[in-house]
Amino acid sequence: MRAITTALTLLAVATAAAVPAPASAVPARAGAPAAAEAQSAAEPPAAAAAIGPQPGTFTGKGFDTCTAPSQAAMDAWLAASPYRAVGIYISGASRTCAQPNLTATWVADQTRKGWRLIPIELGYQAPCGTRTPKMSADPATARGQGRTAADSAVAAAQALGIGAGSTLYNDIEQYPSTASCRAAVLSFLSGWVERLHTRGYLAGMYSSGSSGITDVCGAYHDTRYLRLDQIWIAWWNGVADTDGGTYCADDRYADQQRLHQYAGDVTETWGGVTMKIDRNYLDVRAGAPPASWSVTVDNATAGGFTAGAAWGTSAYSGQRHGADYRFAAPVAASDVAWFRATLPATGAYEVSVWYPADPGYNDRTPYLVVTTTGNRSVAVDQRTGGGRWVSLGVFTLAGGTGDKVGVSRWSAGAGYVVADAVRITRA
Repeated sequence: MRAITTALTLLAVATAAAVPAPASAVPARAGAPAAAEAQSAAEPPAAAAAIGPQPGTFTGKGFDTCTAPSQAAMDAWLAASPYRAVGIYISGASRTCAQPNLTATWVADQTRKGWRLIPIELGYQAPCGTRTPKMSADPATARGQGRTAADSAVAAAQALGIGAGSTLYNDIEQYPSTASCRAAVLSFLSGWVERLHTRGYLAGMYSSGSSGITDVCGAYHDTRYLRLDQIWIAWWNGVADTDGGTYCADDRYADQQRLHQYAGDVTETWGGVTMKIDRNYLDVRAGAPPASWSVTVDNATAGGFTAGAAWGTSAYSGQRHGADYRFAAPVAASDVAWFRATLPATGAYEVSVWYPADPGYNDRTPYLVVTTTGNRSVAVDQRTGGGRWVSLGVFTLAGGTGDKVGVSRWSAGAGYVVADAVRITRA
């Protein structure tokens, strides 16, 4: 995004200052929300929240620029420009511009006057890219960083009065995509989606068409990753629409789920105020994130686990989930330990597993996921990565009660296979 490297340029500062704000406008409080830490106990009432989810349901033109413009500039452009949406950088360690105007009062004033806001988190970048800070190249770690980024963005949004139901956009700049880098980025975004949905927000992502957008749209049906709610395509073709060209097929993110940055580093003057901006076209709609639902089944959960006589019980590893776990030697025969659960409805669910790791355990433990189209087998190396939740991916599971996830002994690997716990979360 051009705005991260080029500061807002007011080429007609004197003219902008001369544009009077409406009498009803509330002056912005410089330095907020950071200044809130220095306020006394007799703090004045907080500024009103933004009107409705942001950007909400909107079709039309918008712009983004590095520093949130002054109130005078926003008023001038509202009166004279074709733009009605503005991108604002609310959080992230990779932001390069100060935000003296970006306060809860500024946010409330813009939305009250009719502006739609596009809230942007600019933090972790692809491990194969040039920008910092970089997310981990390890997919599991990257997924956790996505969750952390989501919490940071939600905190910033709430401090500014941008409430639940809004879409927060993670800005991942262009990167030279490779298979390993793509896996890290998609895992990071899965964590971003998961946590934002839990917090009541929709999940968006900005990236160049040739890297992040290509990777996200290419993984649209990949059940290992959670799907975004909206994508923001950086493709400077000069056309104000939401076409993704060869970067994203028309049938992906097709239900008012796209923004298109169609020009960048352009200078425009409206109402006597000149700014350097990126041009965007939006076709998005408000919606509610999927209701959060999750169930965890341990090997000791009453009625939730069954296994044959060959499965032993152990409390040897401190990485175990609960009091103990089950183990068995591999064998070329079907002897599955099953985790049973009750799901509220047929739909997409993320399946995660917990196991203790040990060099003597199996490096190709087969987990079986019972999907609506048959069992899916996912091999997991139980010699590493233990003592935490490990995602097997997102699958379509049937509603109701039944065996949902199994651990099979039929492995080509050596060492014990372990069945400890599973977690099923609605995606």
